[in-house]
Amino acid sequence: MEEDCCATQLIYGDGQFNSSGLDRFVKEVKLAECGLSYAVVAIMGPQSSGKSTLLNHLFHTKFREMDAYSGRSQTTKGIWIAKCVGIEPCTIAMDLEGTDGRERGEDDTTFEKQSALFALAVSDIVLINMWCHDIGREQAANKPLLKTVFQVMMRLFSPRKTTLLFVIRDKTKTPFEYLEPVLREDIQKIWDGVPKPQAHKSTPFSDFFSVEVVALSSYEEKEEKFKEEVAQLRQRFFHSISPGGLAGDRRGVVPATGFSFSAQQIWKVIKENKDLDLPAHKVMVATVRCEEIANQKFNQLVFDEDWLALEEAVQTGPVQGFGKRLSSILGTYLSEYDMEAVYFDEGVRNSKRQLLESKALDFVYPAYTTMLGHLRSKALEDFKVRLEQSLNKGGEFASSVRTSTQSSMLEFDKGCADAAIQQADWDASRVREKLKRDIDAHASSVRSAKLSELNINYEKQLSASLTGPVEALLETGGKDTWTSIRKLLNRETEVAVSKFSAAVAGFELDKDTSTKMMQNLKDYARNVVEKKAREEAANIMIHMKDRFSTVFNYDSDSMPRVWTGKDDIRSITKDARSASLKLLSVMAAIRLEEKPDNIEKLLFSSLMDGTVTVSSSQDGRIAASTDPLASSTWEEVSSKDTLITPVQCKSLWRQFKAETEYSVTQAIAAQEAHKRSNNWLPPPWAIMAMIVLGFNEFMLLLKNPLYLMVLFVAFLISKALWVQMDIAGEFQHGTLSGILSISSRFLPTVMDLLRKLAEEAQGNPAPEAPRRPVSVASRSHRNETPPPNTISSSIPESSVSSNISSSDGDIEYSSPPLRQRRPMNVQEVEPL
Repeated sequence: MEEDCCATQLIYGDGQFNSSGLDRFVKEVKLAECGLSYAVVAIMGPQSSGKSTLLNHLFHTKFREMDAYSGRSQTTKGIWIAKCVGIEPCTIAMDLEGTDGRERGEDDTTFEKQSALFALAVSDIVLINMWCHDIGREQAANKPLLKTVFQVMMRLFSPRKTTLLFVIRDKTKTPFEYLEPVLREDIQKIWDGVPKPQAHKSTPFSDFFSVEVVALSSYEEKEEKFKEEVAQLRQRFFHSISPGGLAGDRRGVVPATGFSFSAQQIWKVIKENKDLDLPAHKVMVATVRCEEIANQKFNQLVFDEDWLALEEAVQTGPVQGFGKRLSSILGTYLSEYDMEAVYFDEGVRNSKRQLLESKALDFVYPAYTTMLGHLRSKALEDFKVRLEQSLNKGGEFASSVRTSTQSSMLEFDKGCADAAIQQADWDASRVREKLKRDIDAHASSVRSAKLSELNINYEKQLSASLTGPVEALLETGGKDTWTSIRKLLNRETEVAVSKFSAAVAGFELDKDTSTKMMQNLKDYARNVVEKKAREEAANIMIHMKDRFSTVFNYDSDSMPRVWTGKDDIRSITKDARSASLKLLSVMAAIRLEEKPDNIEKLLFSSLMDGTVTVSSSQDGRIAASTDPLASSTWEEVSSKDTLITPVQCKSLWRQFKAETEYSVTQAIAAQEAHKRSNNWLPPPWAIMAMIVLGFNEFMLLLKNPLYLMVLFVAFLISKALWVQMDIAGEFQHGTLSGILSISSRFLPTVMDLLRKLAEEAQGNPAPEAPRRPVSVASRSHRNETPPPNTISSSIPESSVSSNISSSDGDIEYSSPPLRQRRPMNVQEVEPL
């Protein structure tokens, strides 16, 4: 069964204290059994502000509530008390008669001051019920009442700690964080302005009171939200007198058995104190009435059709005549307020007008800021379009930016003047500054993009003009290679820098930035040369072999060499290696500064004139200490400019010699073969032996002509077979292969020859058959790679074939270029 709240009227409307009713209430709620574990909660505030409704929802009491459908009138008369249902510890709720009621009139405010003083003296927690829109007011916010109560309370009663819980009703969009400081500041001002007894001259407000503030939604408009917030507030009253609770630091608590007597004595003292009988004044009426008029005009402004149309229009874009239209709307409602409030107190009237104007301006300010935002966006877009058009027409960047900026800022200033409101002196300087920053940022972005594009274009031009020529000069590897590269680099850099300087002049860059960009372009050109030099240096072995092949295999007229007995292979080899070593010395280091070095001299003296191979370990240690190439750096050349170190040069030269040795061996073999092919006569001693031993046969032929005729016929047949079978060619590449080829072709050739003779004898000569190609055995023999010479040193095999041409028995050999290599384990010999 639900617990009864035992609602009882404690003080009647005429000020009479209901002693018997209080005693009966104490017995029904068993208050005497609580000792010190009980709390008293009172509520005060304007009439019809929902005090009873709040208490009933907050503590499940049953105080009488106003019937809104019957009109707004006084509901609670005097002071009522009831037990808070379901709250621990035992808590007593006290419902006070509302202040500023028309039933008592404006001149009879004594009871409301007495009841307020009684609540502060008896209660541990006092709820001060007030409308949200009353915050900042003088009368409606109960400031005069609190001031009088504070002053008399300190004189009549001993100090005790009371918690003032301000309940803000019908909270608005104003953030709670802004309302709470205002209330606290008002309370502190009231306290500071109250005359205090000598004993409490310097006592701070916090010694007597603790201030808490909560805000609740409208009960009529947001009932469910209101109930949820009240339910949350109810939780704070559980164990309210415990440390950390709402009344956890209270002092001077009267035991529960003496509560009835204490309350009667306090009310008696308050009734007898004449200082509370202050005359009423008209300020309160003026405050309330002007507040009502101001709220009415503000509500009319909120739903004004012209304002709603203007607000909707400004959301989509800038509105022409915005300031004039809005000023007219505001002026209309302010004029209506002045007409309706003309007979009220001037000070209150002016104060409420200022509040109305301020509230109205705060309401329309978002639309004004939206208007400024549209003006700023439009001015920024216009700047972008003007700048792009000016640049497309060939205008200089800096002058185009200045012209476009001036036009856009002038347009924005005109828009701000059109949007200005007569009732407000709003400053658009912040939006203007933001527009200026946005314009500067966009101009800076475009400038960076343009400069970057220029820089990239000139870098591409430099790369195109340097890469090819530098590569060609390095491949040439002449004496003046680096001199030519330096001249090329300086010439192309000067041309590019000159053109680049003229191109960026329109940007009006500061001297430091311009100098830095020019230097970056020069550094890029140098890096292009250095990068290309390093790429070519990485392929130095290929370049050296190509250079060797060119010099070794071709003569001064660029014709392929034919290795005859007259060629000096040793001299040609030395020239080819010298040319390759010259190329190595050129690519050993970057020489973009005109500094002399001895790299070429050192390489020739160590690799061409000396030897780089040491046989014994002892000799190796001696040579290592005296070898000028046993180092990782070149003299007078910095490490960053070194492409190939001395040690690497030595290793590369050893590898180069090994890979080119086979070409030399092939040339020597071709020369020897040429000599053999041109010498068919037997040795002189063999000729003398044939003359001596064949003398008798020779005389026999002379004596018998028949033998001579047979011998002549045999010679003709042999000559025909010789030519037909190309016996000289068959034996050119070896006796065994020649015998095999001739034996396989001999019988078919003889039969073919006899058939031709028979056909000629019959007068029907057959057409000459095409010459039979070289046999497979012969062709395979010719394509065989000659075996390496056993006297050569580390000869790699190259895919080289000897080009053999035969004309009337004359055989010539030509050495082809190097293509591939295959190392072979052979004995090392003295280099040529």
